[in-house]
Amino acid sequence: MTEEIIIAGFGGQGVLSMGKILAYSGVMQNKEVSWMPSYGPEMRGGTSNVTVIISDERISSPCLNQFDTAIILNQQSMDKFENSVKPGGVLIYEPNGITEHPTRKDINIYQVAATDKAAEIGIMKLFNMIVLGGFLKLKPIINQEFLKKGLEKSLPERHHHLIPDNINAVEIGKELLKPIQVL
Repeated sequence: MTEEIIIAGFGGQGVLSMGKILAYSGVMQNKEVSWMPSYGPEMRGGTSNVTVIISDERISSPCLNQFDTAIILNQQSMDKFENSVKPGGVLIYEPNGITEHPTRKDINIYQVAATDKAAEIGIMKLFNMIVLGGFLKLKPIINQEFLKKGLEKSLPERHHHLIPDNINAVEIGKELLKPIQVL
């Protein structure tokens, strides 16, 4: 099993954190892992993305042009990465702020309405974990025990009291995942 993932959005949306949590969780699960972030100098508000590879085998290179899964959190990232999903691959996106929805018919497309749910819960910082839950429902490459260990490793100790909220947000995201049919 090898899963090649791009997560992309604005700085401040938890893009790099989501990738880091996936990567640490993969390490805790004894997988081979690559985590390669990319972001503009402006950080918050600028575009950022992270490539995460989780595999049972050695990873030859962290540099990819095509991905098994793209997790898209803004329109700029949709424009840039929709065509980078391998045919038969998966594109998961958060629809808030997306003006041009994906149009490819050779990939599987899903939405996770994380912004609305995070606002409803009253904790916007859980936005990225809700989206991550949608991904983990489709591709259960990390089990919950190791997700918790990944959160413990990636979150500062002063935030460990929030781990149950983060795991709950992942479960909420699994329920929000909605397939999209391109006509």
